[in-house]
Amino acid sequence: VQLVESGGGSVQAGGSLTLSCVVSGDTDSRNCMGWFRQVPGKSREGVAAIYRAEGGTVYGDSVKGRFTISQDNAKNTVYLQMNNLKPEDTATYYCAHTEACNRYTLSSRFRQSAFEYWGQGTQVTVS
Repeated sequence: VQLVESGGGSVQAGGSLTLSCVVSGDTDSRNCMGWFRQVPGKSREGVAAIYRAEGGTVYGDSVKGRFTISQDNAKNTVYLQMNNLKPEDTATYYCAHTEACNRYTLSSRFRQSAFEYWGQGTQVTVS
């Protein structure tokens, strides 16, 4: 499985960005994809995740109501729409993938150690 993120950049507080993650190499949509973020010196934080077969989602507390994860299965792409960005959202954002996930386990597996495949990361800077 390969993941390629895009869409990062610099934005002023209150602005919006949309990140994209194109996935290749997985066999079907019965898997979960997530967005995590990390700042230097801190552990990787879960932002949002989606069970691709049914569209169920889960969000980190710090982004609820501001960020939305969505997908276009025809394009094998998962998106992260980020609105009302704050300086504390500044981080490197990573796309991740796991097949050991379903509608029942999405929330319990919403952590870094549960995802096997990772993208290279894309920087988001909010000033």
